[in-house]
Amino acid sequence: MSEQPRWQEHYDATHLRDVPFETMSGVPVDPVHGDEPLPGQYPFTRGLHAAGYRSRLWTMRMFAGFGTAEDTNARFKEILRNGGTGLSTAFDMPTLMGYDSDSPWALGEVGRAGVAVDTLRDMEDLYADIDLSSVSTSMTINGPAAAVLAMYIAVGEKSGVARADLAGTIQNDILKEYQAQKEYIYPPRPSMRIVTDMIHYTSAEMPRWHPVSISGYHIREAGSTAAQELAFTLANGFAYVEAALAGGQDVDQFGRRLSFFFNAHSDFFEEIGKYRAARRIWARWMKGRYGATDERAMMCRFHTQTAGVSLTAQQPENNIARVAIQALSAALGGTQSLHTDSFDEALALPTEKAARIALRTQQIVAHETGVTNVVDPLGGAPYVEWMTDEMERQAEVIFAHLDELGNGSILEGVYAGIDNGYFVGEIADSAYRFEREVNAGRRIIVGVNDFVEGNEDDQTNLLRIDSTTEELQRKRLETVKHERDSVAVEAALASLRRAAEDASVNLMPPLIDAVKTYATEEEISNAMRDVFGTYVEQAIV
Repeated sequence: MSEQPRWQEHYDATHLRDVPFETMSGVPVDPVHGDEPLPGQYPFTRGLHAAGYRSRLWTMRMFAGFGTAEDTNARFKEILRNGGTGLSTAFDMPTLMGYDSDSPWALGEVGRAGVAVDTLRDMEDLYADIDLSSVSTSMTINGPAAAVLAMYIAVGEKSGVARADLAGTIQNDILKEYQAQKEYIYPPRPSMRIVTDMIHYTSAEMPRWHPVSISGYHIREAGSTAAQELAFTLANGFAYVEAALAGGQDVDQFGRRLSFFFNAHSDFFEEIGKYRAARRIWARWMKGRYGATDERAMMCRFHTQTAGVSLTAQQPENNIARVAIQALSAALGGTQSLHTDSFDEALALPTEKAARIALRTQQIVAHETGVTNVVDPLGGAPYVEWMTDEMERQAEVIFAHLDELGNGSILEGVYAGIDNGYFVGEIADSAYRFEREVNAGRRIIVGVNDFVEGNEDDQTNLLRIDSTTEELQRKRLETVKHERDSVAVEAALASLRRAAEDASVNLMPPLIDAVKTYATEEEISNAMRDVFGTYVEQAIV
């Protein structure tokens, strides 16, 4: 039976943007072309919504974070003034690892790769004068994600925004840290307890919040292939689903709040096939294996970021072209939000001008190319359909291996793959193979191993974070510690330790209580380290 009447009903009920859906020459364009399945129909290969970008463009969520909270707050406001529609927060390395700016482990790293956040005071300054009820926020942090989310909730409350009205995403994908990025604190199993507590809490208290952004981006940046990125990411998603189900949660409730984060790399059609396959695989597994009945719980919603690893320090202006092509693949693949890298990021944190060019790149794709007039405009093209099928085929081979490792459980298979070095080894092999091809000249990187004329002429201005930022942040932290109620801090941390010892207690309420006393991120992390221990990666021989 044709799905056309159902698609038409959904399309007709959609509020469309007030723009001409026609070519530059004035030729009207139909919203969808090609054969069924149609957009907005299970298994969503062609997109999640019947009208696609005719209804709403993707969120232009620019990644920003450097120096102190005030520095990044100013950049946030610049992004919003220039037409950004969402914020995405980058934290510095000490914050990502659960250390304060005055820790010996933080020396030389404070504010350099992102913004330094030690206490609720920093979070207050980070989002000062930004209406958190009207902007969605993404935060890229994993090991200490629960503490940072608690700070964000507390900031919302202080500014009069109820937690139920906060919209956004926190990455909180701890499994990929053991596989690729290595920013973990606790061992995998207690880390999964923290993640499932956050899923349960936000499902009940924060209906506009995505508690996990299951990330293939960092897997790809570490050197994986597109198919490995797809498979490892979705397998991690299945693992979170199994952990939440084991905790008694309703797949139709929490499944609606899971989201994904993919890389937009340089092989144009491979990337589009990857995105289309991701939607189809996720829908089929959520329905067939995990029993979801609500279509919203079967939808693979994803953010995309252009490939940082593809940016070159040589002839950095070439990166503008790379980013534009990668952004176009994300749009044609149906992303829900997008970050475009700045051309100077292979050299340093982006300057304000470079970040503005990156945002303008998205706006050109959205408003000048015509690709937003049609839902899944490449759907039905033989090569695109073959690539989608091939991405799915390769992913299913990996799922079968993990299922076997886990004796019928993807969750246990992922644990086993972390323990035995499977993920690390597969990614390393793929990265090595690619690098050999580049070094042999069989794969051309423009400006790096061919077309190198002009490399000596670069005069790129860079954003530099000097040692005064670290000194300032340490003084800020010292002031907060002096002014806070130390008795209340110790009581809150003791309560958090007791909660960590009792698996039946959700960790989010005591975490929110702790950050409100201005307990530092490291103090909070240490309280849970006392109970959960720390993770040390084993050498694989």
